[in-house]
Amino acid sequence: MTRRRTVIRLLLTLLLVLTTGAALTTHATAARPANAKPQTIPALQEWTGGKGAYTYTAGTRIVRDTAYAAELAGTSQTFADDLTDLTGATPAQTTGTAADVRTGDIHLTLGSTDAQLGTEGYALSVTDRVTITARADAGAFYGTRTILQLLHQGPSVPRGTARDWPLKPERGLMVDNGRKYFTPGWLRDHVKELAYLKLNTLHLHLSDNLGFRIESTRHPEYVSAQHLTRQEVTDLIALAAQYKITVIPEFDAPGHMDTILAAHPDLKLVSNTGQVNNGYIDLAKDDSYTLIRDIIEEYLPLFPGKYFHIGADEYVTNYSAYPQLQTYATAHYGATANAKDTYLGFINWANGIVRGAGKTLRAWNDGIGGGSAVTVDPSVVIEFWYDYGLSPQTHVNNGHLISNESWDPTYYVLGGAKPDVRWGYETWTPDRFQGNQNLNTADRAKNLGSKIHVWCDNPGAESEATVAAGIRDPLRMLAQQVWGSPKPVATWSAYQTVIASVGRNPAWPSSAQPGNLAYGRPVTASSTETPSFPALNAVDGDYATRWSSAYTDGEWIQVDLGATRTVTRVRLSWEAAYGRGYLIQTSPDGAAWTTVYTTTVGDGGTDDLTGLTGSGRHVRMLGTARGTSYGYSLYEFEVYGS
Repeated sequence: MTRRRTVIRLLLTLLLVLTTGAALTTHATAARPANAKPQTIPALQEWTGGKGAYTYTAGTRIVRDTAYAAELAGTSQTFADDLTDLTGATPAQTTGTAADVRTGDIHLTLGSTDAQLGTEGYALSVTDRVTITARADAGAFYGTRTILQLLHQGPSVPRGTARDWPLKPERGLMVDNGRKYFTPGWLRDHVKELAYLKLNTLHLHLSDNLGFRIESTRHPEYVSAQHLTRQEVTDLIALAAQYKITVIPEFDAPGHMDTILAAHPDLKLVSNTGQVNNGYIDLAKDDSYTLIRDIIEEYLPLFPGKYFHIGADEYVTNYSAYPQLQTYATAHYGATANAKDTYLGFINWANGIVRGAGKTLRAWNDGIGGGSAVTVDPSVVIEFWYDYGLSPQTHVNNGHLISNESWDPTYYVLGGAKPDVRWGYETWTPDRFQGNQNLNTADRAKNLGSKIHVWCDNPGAESEATVAAGIRDPLRMLAQQVWGSPKPVATWSAYQTVIASVGRNPAWPSSAQPGNLAYGRPVTASSTETPSFPALNAVDGDYATRWSSAYTDGEWIQVDLGATRTVTRVRLSWEAAYGRGYLIQTSPDGAAWTTVYTTTVGDGGTDDLTGLTGSGRHVRMLGTARGTSYGYSLYEFEVYGS
């Protein structure tokens, strides 16, 4: 059990006692200023502050409106499960009318006539009870995410009213499961994490040059040893549906097919000089279409969502080297066709299969265009990732819906490029495409949204845990930008405080040690190396994230324990950039410091400093000498005592 959850439970018990005491006078309540907008990710679109606070107690019930009881049953149960993870106690669920709602209850209802809310928006009223009103179940669900984030910060929620709705209908995460196997547990954890941030899309890139990562009953010969079973995928889809997330499968073709073609070498594309392309399938061969049809038709029924992704990226660039593609194009599309038309015709062929199943095809943008007889059907959704070929505006003019999957700032490459989160938060918008290209204002509704993309070109470069830590902040940058509400703070540096307050979803696995007084507490540092390594990483209970300072000796990090504590032990988990010399200090006020430990012979690794004698509200690690040419870098800064 994490310290944060323990604290919340203790506060709930205390508040049960306090609520039996005398109420504040009417005069005192009237004198209070209106409540400021509470901190959430993404921020609320609109907020009108009230005075005072709602309090969640052990007697709180989730009351869903009798008129919409069936529609809201799933959201109510999911919310109850999440509150159980947060507080350790399961709230009661019931149905009733507004007249049945009591002080402390959370009321879920539908029937809003506010058109601006759409299907994912909601209205929120916080008095001595909470009421979430939406036009559709998804909106009510996102209202519960807001309350869940606020209760994560404590059992009291500021009174007021809010209206909240998303800018973009598609918001999420893409995972390259084809090159690197991500376990079902990792994927499940991220379903709940996405929903916590009001993200609604999980794109699974299931095949690529280094693997085919899902069980196949038609073609087991090319399935990688590490793969998801059909049952694991079915269970993941069910969990995603519970959390209002659409799962989009991608099977990359006609390029990136190395794993598949290793089992079908006769279908590899061969140039006019005899060069064999291990990842390109030969679109001039009928058997190629038979094989790809098998892939599409096997997995269309498994994924109930409305989208199916064919990839279609990074195929042939030098078409003159493949005369068979020109011959095929001429035979199928006429004398004016060029070799590129064979590739474009393939996309339309795949689109016909997918549309025949009542779904919509998606494809990456880089190869779309350049034919002379074939154009890609406008029903295909174009995912724009780089400024190759046609512009975003041209794709929209050609009748396509589009999504902004631009390399910068959404690409997280293992061992390589990472999202520029500062630029992403402070400058970028989801309508700004790679290459500083923008859609006409009137066409921006045709941009579905954006996702963070985890690409595993070098799968061994980072572990699952490292990736989870690395995409935490990019997801929070994206969540704010695609929701499109007024930013809670102007700078990325200030946004770190919001990230720390909102935290992870209540079910997120934590490695925080019992009794760690620093876990989740406010933390500051003299500097950070880059925005990717903020101070809050050192107190988040995650040994895969880290704080890293500037490259000077006198850097420091300090944590506010919230009250004066006896300090008997400090544990420093160093990254490669460690402190050879440093002090551990305590302070009652963050100004006057007392040294309780000093060393000049630190050697990195884990420094578990026991037997300390000191007390204070604030605890600081003050560097005096770096062990490397870099700064100081800590995975975790743990404090133990009374």
